[in-house]
Amino acid sequence: MGTVTLGVSIAVPEPYGKQLQELRAGFGDAAAHGIPTHVTLVPPTEVETDRLPAIRAHLAEVAGAFRSFAMRLEGTGTFRPLSPVVFVRLAEGAPGCTLLQSVVRDPEGPLNRELAFPYHPHVTVAHGIAEEAMDRAFAELADYAAEWLCEGFALYEQGSDGVWRKLREYPFGTGPTAVSTAASSAVRAGVPAQSASAADTAARRS
Repeated sequence: MGTVTLGVSIAVPEPYGKQLQELRAGFGDAAAHGIPTHVTLVPPTEVETDRLPAIRAHLAEVAGAFRSFAMRLEGTGTFRPLSPVVFVRLAEGAPGCTLLQSVVRDPEGPLNRELAFPYHPHVTVAHGIAEEAMDRAFAELADYAAEWLCEGFALYEQGSDGVWRKLREYPFGTGPTAVSTAASSAVRAGVPAQSASAADTAARRS
């Protein structure tokens, strides 16, 4: 029985996705062209191949419990010195991403896993490169901005060549009617049914 390395993420749409990917490559990040520009929901996770049907069913179920929400990128941030990463900040949509990833990683579901660090939605633009190049990425994208409507997420597999390839997209609101306990609770709370802008407003007021 073999294993595969999977990831779940929200793709940054065009033209922004390709633009940020090219910029990342220009900063000297050799991995840039093998990683579609994204906001991570589940980081690289090795699973047994026979778990794939359950994972696909789970993701479809989760997607069906959510509705589209606004996403907005603005400015840069970094995890240095804890981790050698420079990223574009998610200025709107963070509550939606945070809730979504927690439901995808439902402890009772097939993608349950612990995270090495607290979840912080972002778009990586430099990782593990020279400090001078990291500084350049941080400075050059300080005024970067983009916005779109997030309408779903996707499952990716990492090939033996290190390249991440999309296996399937999961649009919001089109999955099975029945949802997991965690997703049902979230829906009853009204969070997935809100737009991210409403969720962000609520978060700012709290």
